[in-house]
Amino acid sequence: MHILLTNDDGILAPGIKALWEELLPFAKITVVAPDSEKSASSQAITVHHPIWVDEHYINKDIRAWRVGGTPTDCVKVALESLLISDQPDIIVSGINQGSNLGTDVLYSGTVSAAIEGALHGLPAIAMSLDSWQEYDYKPAARLAKKIIETMINKSLPPNTLLNVNVPALPENQLKGIAITKLGVRNYENTFERRLDPRGRTYYWMSGHVSETENSPDSDIIALKDGKVSITPIHFDLTNYGIMNILETWGL
Repeated sequence: MHILLTNDDGILAPGIKALWEELLPFAKITVVAPDSEKSASSQAITVHHPIWVDEHYINKDIRAWRVGGTPTDCVKVALESLLISDQPDIIVSGINQGSNLGTDVLYSGTVSAAIEGALHGLPAIAMSLDSWQEYDYKPAARLAKKIIETMINKSLPPNTLLNVNVPALPENQLKGIAITKLGVRNYENTFERRLDPRGRTYYWMSGHVSETENSPDSDIIALKDGKVSITPIHFDLTNYGIMNILETWGL
């Protein structure tokens, strides 16, 4: 089995390191990841300047490249150039520092890299750990391995990926796995107005999550309950339910 690893935290991030250390004993591993952190880059691609790609040494058993672009760039350049004659069997994006829950997936570079893999017809997993502090990524990496081993003999529908969020708890305190739907996450954002040394105005965005009521089967509630959340995501954004209504508008 050939696994492509990527992320949005950068090729030196501890989460992706935990993945290749866990997965290398049972699979061929290729790493194609950003050269620096590219969080919240969503599905952005680079079109107005070159994408620099350099080989990056990890060890003799792993071939790796660092990419001067977004997580989506990494997957596209891997599948359409670097690995064109040696395509991976599965793509794993992460392990992200911090969760990717609910509507946050629309902004997430981690999830978007997995989406790009699914767009290319490959099984894809986005892995995130619900901690913004340094934490042990090994339990999440072991879970990734378990999911991959299960997926070997299973199949996902087309254009579908798994979004996995792991609570920041000791492994023996996890309350199991929940198959969930995306919840709703809102933010109270603050834009602080500042001046640079030349007197030009700029804004610095900050803010915090505001509590929103979510149903018990949502990913947000699962994590609050100490459970691993696995959410199947697909990216057909069509609202089929109102197509007939629009037909009556007479446009």
